[in-house]
Amino acid sequence: DHPEIKEEVYRKDDRLLTLLKDVYVESKDPPVQVKDGGGELLPCKHEEKRLTKLGQLGDLDVKKVPKGKISIVEALTLLNNHKLHPQIWTAEKIAAEYSLELKDVSSLLEFFIPFTVQEFPKERKKAIKS
Repeated sequence: DHPEIKEEVYRKDDRLLTLLKDVYVESKDPPVQVKDGGGELLPCKHEEKRLTKLGQLGDLDVKKVPKGKISIVEALTLLNNHKLHPQIWTAEKIAAEYSLELKDVSSLLEFFIPFTVQEFPKERKKAIKS
């Protein structure tokens, strides 16, 4: 808001610019040394995956997810199922159904609550004629 401060910030200092032009830095990475493992193969870590429960998007849905994780469609589905039928869709059943840990499901059900969109009817008032 102060023009004198803005002018000071944007003003070029010729002395500093000439000093900066004299600075030269050269940087090189050290050579990479590859250790020969003698042809030994390292074990690959394979994630165990499971098929997802597909939603209405068909081809756009994620087909496989790692065990212990869920897709967005599945998360919305299980949250809605729990909201509509909490006696049937308990945390234990959801954990077993979707290959999840019980503590993760309990946290999910506690902190992520789907909201309901409600439309209220428009009020129709008739004007009183005098």
